Amino acid sequence: MRWKEQLLTLTPYQPGKSIDAVKKQFNLEKIVKLASNENPFGCSPGVLEVLQTNLSGLAIYPDGYATHLREKLSEFLNVDEEELILGNGSDNIIQIISRSLLHPNASTIMATPTFSQYKHNAVIEGAVVKELPLINGEHDLEAMLAAIDEQTNVIWICSPNNPTGTYIPENNLIPFLDMVPRHILVVLDEAYYEYVVAEDYYDSIELTRKYENLIVLRTFSKIYGMAALRVGYGVANRAIIKALEPAREPFNVNSLAQLGASAAIKDQKFVEVCKEKNRQGLSQIYDFCEQNQLDYYPSQTNFILIDMKVDGDEVFQFLQEKGYIVRSGKALGFPTAVRITVGSYEQNEGVLKALSEFLKEN
Repeated sequence: MRWKEQLLTLTPYQPGKSIDAVKKQFNLEKIVKLASNENPFGCSPGVLEVLQTNLSGLAIYPDGYATHLREKLSEFLNVDEEELILGNGSDNIIQIISRSLLHPNASTIMATPTFSQYKHNAVIEGAVVKELPLINGEHDLEAMLAAIDEQTNVIWICSPNNPTGTYIPENNLIPFLDMVPRHILVVLDEAYYEYVVAEDYYDSIELTRKYENLIVLRTFSKIYGMAALRVGYGVANRAIIKALEPAREPFNVNSLAQLGASAAIKDQKFVEVCKEKNRQGLSQIYDFCEQNQLDYYPSQTNFILIDMKVDGDEVFQFLQEKGYIVRSGKALGFPTAVRITVGSYEQNEGVLKALSEFLKEN
């Protein structure tokens, strides 16, 4: 068969190890997964309630326009319904954007290391990929501007960035957006937006009013604790949304995801509680790093990247055997680091105790 050549050498997305797989491999009764930046506190009770009472319609296709969820998001964000696009997770919207704007005669710009799916989708579409190294864990916006050429169609900005947890301050982002030509789409991926506490963070939704070439992506997979249901959204002006919609597959947000996300929006108290517990958890981990003279990036997310100064795979393997699943930095562009999701107080205490044991042995 005449496959796209790039598919024959492209590695599929590699998710972290499952709890069941690690239990079986190491014969452990209890596993704590701190690898995929999921919310350790689950989702709002309101989400569980609406899901449990709406299981009778599984034979019926979802609302293809996600009318109710669209209305709730429109009201919550103070945007028009036509300024929203819904996706099977924000990953799906990244795929839609790539399918719509990238091709062998186009180029795209992104940081490195950053979220892997920007490059992954660009490679599938045959686009020229321009990666600009982070500086101290942060986007090099000047280099990204300098990389723009006549073929550039999309620039990807992950803020806060995965895997470093760093963000772009408003006084750096605005001049950058001012300099990007208006025919180039800037994708501002804010999967971890709700965790941000930095005072100089920007109002990205308001920026979509000023910059006609900006789309903001967010998700219900992180602080809302709905990763299993896969629902994300994008906010941009109507012209961008109208152009992207034909590339969106039918019924791409399932019925339960629509119901759950609508209920999640109502419970902002749950979001605030999770945000506060996350900051407390980060403080636990910061203290540990400072006591053990370990370098880390201060995080605006629910994860932290720690330089262990040894092969990240070794740390990953050691922690697995102790019942903790984290992500080795080797696969994320930081070979001597591990990325750890912030868990509950008890989960954090447990993984830090295991890290202490590793340090003593190494």
